[in-house]
Amino acid sequence: MNEKAFTKFSKIVLINVFLVILAGGIVRMTQSGMGCPDWPRCFGRWIPPTDESQLPANYKQIYAFKYVDTSFNVYHTWVEYFNRLVGMLLGILLLIQFVWVARYWKSKKSIVLLCGANLLLTGFQGYLGSKVVEANLEVVKITVHMLVALVIAALSLKVINQMNHDKEKVANKNLKAISFITIILLLIQIVMGTQVRQQIDDISKSFDFMHRDQWVQHLNGVFNFHRIFSILIGVACVYLYMMYKDVKKLRLSCQLMIVTVIGNIVLGLIMASMNMPAFAQPAHLVFSSILLMTVYYNWLN
Repeated sequence: MNEKAFTKFSKIVLINVFLVILAGGIVRMTQSGMGCPDWPRCFGRWIPPTDESQLPANYKQIYAFKYVDTSFNVYHTWVEYFNRLVGMLLGILLLIQFVWVARYWKSKKSIVLLCGANLLLTGFQGYLGSKVVEANLEVVKITVHMLVALVIAALSLKVINQMNHDKEKVANKNLKAISFITIILLLIQIVMGTQVRQQIDDISKSFDFMHRDQWVQHLNGVFNFHRIFSILIGVACVYLYMMYKDVKKLRLSCQLMIVTVIGNIVLGLIMASMNMPAFAQPAHLVFSSILLMTVYYNWLN
């Protein structure tokens, strides 16, 4: 097996996972979640329409059971469709990865199982995506959708890590324990972030997407806990950085960890003080996901 080529391909898979997360963030940022009111097709078509004239005259009545505004908006439709295309690309890449490594079952059993699990999870993610559309973007399903994406990223990273079997691990139980606690804090933070994001969606709709300066004022206590947790996570990551930074194999991941911590803090301040600019929302989500994966990588090693 050409391990170098497979490892490089696995890194492409991991990058694509983050692209899926980014695409999902953009869908929410642009309020395009119902840009395609059905699944897997979009307005009953495999290739979405570019103009309302391409739809049946009674299409609003057809999708009236959604109990949301299903008026055709070409921008929202194609943003959501692009999100689905990125997800489909990830599925294809994971299928290639699994077929590639499955031939080496005897020598790469753990890698085959990880790749197989990721392929199944991605299939489940597609199914969950259909349920999110059916449920009109129900918040619990959106949160689970996000967590499954993070599990896929974690398994992809573990595949890469196990391919680097020649690297020795750092023997430090305290650091491993602190890394694990930080991972738990980050997961809690991300879940709370999805709750805050749902509140923003509801508040923005109530203001007809106007008066951004008033959105933050209407957030409840979850937003305050979200900010408190950011301090705990920041402290934990700085401590991990100080302990890990001189370990050669973890130097790059530690630097990335600090960059994403600082980036998240800056983006959080921008959103809270600059009326929730749209660009900051998906960026905040991707930075949080990368931060979680860097801490997870350190924990693995």
